[in-house]
Amino acid sequence: MEAEEIKRIVDKQHDYFLTGETLSVKFRLEMLKKLQNIIKKYEDEIAEALKKDLGKSHYESYMCEIGLALAEIRYMIKHTKKFAKEKRVHTPLAQFASKSYQKPTPYGNVLIMSPWNYPFLLSIDPLANAISAGNTIVLKPSAYSPETSFIVEKIIKECFSEEYVAVVTGGRKENASLLENKFDFIFFTGSQNVGKEVLVKASAHLTPVILELGGKSPCIVDSSAKIKLTAKRIVFGKFLNCGQTCVAPDYILCHKSVKDELVKEIIAQIKLQYGEDVLSNENYGKIINQKHFDRINGLINKDKVVYGGNSNPETLQIAPTVMNNVTEEDAVMGEEIFGPILPILEFEKIEDVIDNLSRKPKPLALYVFAQDKKVVDFITERCRYGGGCINDTIIHLATSEMGFGGVGESGMGAYHGKVGFDAFSHYKSIVDKKTWIDLPMRYQPYTSKRNQKLVRFFLK
Repeated sequence: MEAEEIKRIVDKQHDYFLTGETLSVKFRLEMLKKLQNIIKKYEDEIAEALKKDLGKSHYESYMCEIGLALAEIRYMIKHTKKFAKEKRVHTPLAQFASKSYQKPTPYGNVLIMSPWNYPFLLSIDPLANAISAGNTIVLKPSAYSPETSFIVEKIIKECFSEEYVAVVTGGRKENASLLENKFDFIFFTGSQNVGKEVLVKASAHLTPVILELGGKSPCIVDSSAKIKLTAKRIVFGKFLNCGQTCVAPDYILCHKSVKDELVKEIIAQIKLQYGEDVLSNENYGKIINQKHFDRINGLINKDKVVYGGNSNPETLQIAPTVMNNVTEEDAVMGEEIFGPILPILEFEKIEDVIDNLSRKPKPLALYVFAQDKKVVDFITERCRYGGGCINDTIIHLATSEMGFGGVGESGMGAYHGKVGFDAFSHYKSIVDKKTWIDLPMRYQPYTSKRNQKLVRFFLK
């Protein structure tokens, strides 16, 4: 799409927002219900698109994308009326007589830029939040997942007028053109490098942003952990979507005393969940493209592989790969893996783990497996990270009741449910001052002894 066409869409949406049409809660609910129905209508096509882009089975597509997107929409339908109400707050005595309240209002015209790894979910989730808050939206799906981008565009065109919600497809040229335009808010999910560029471009217009980025999310396994269950849940979280999940456990930090047992159980769980020949499993996905396939393979140190390590360049599949006795100097520890490689490092003192993590960029997620509550409390209190789980992986993002987001290098801001509504809203703070009385103490001249006493009384 050419830059002139993109500007035309953005300007058209600005104008439409100014009509006030999107401010009505009734309108927002109608649009959410319409989106819900269309997604249900195209469920099979969405699943087929995800299969082509990422090799996902229909089961996984519904569990991790379609179903979660519908759950978020249902939540917003149920709660938007309540979220959109003015919130009365306490008024200080010094402001007598008046009423104070906060009024949630949409930012206006917002840009949502979604990634390729969960291309449907991470387009629709923030879209539902933005609709609920009353915005107009330009949605930019990833060029790396073209089949899903096509069905997303098809759904949006059938659901909404272009002046309300529009999809802009394409690659870097379209991304650059979009970011040259002035939006009222930008929501971006993707890599740290692109996130930095988005932040730079947004700063030119002083546009507020939410950045959902990534990073190397650690998984700490204490000596008190239930190793068999730990292995089962780590394997699920790590190899889901072939490791192409922003909150996948990037690497394991395991207590030396249980490391051998954990390695054994992880290998057993891979075989149990995916079969002896993983690359023949029709429910096992693929790497998104050749570029990422080559990059991930380049991180595998054959000398440290204790399971897997094989791949199929024709299908862009890499088998679940476990690397043992990994150190910080290995290539696999130098960047976010974003693929089916699981490095295992060991530790002896949890204090050393905390000290090491505190010196690294803050991750999007952190997982701790332990039965010792003191260890759990120590880690969750001392480590800085976006969110995570105790004795599980990934599932903290699968709820509309909690916000999801990063901190520092892993992002800024959060969304999902009420937090998502707030993310796409500005809360005006308003004082409604009554006219039947007017306290004289704030007005000049300030020579009145009585007024001085009143000021001290009201402000004490």
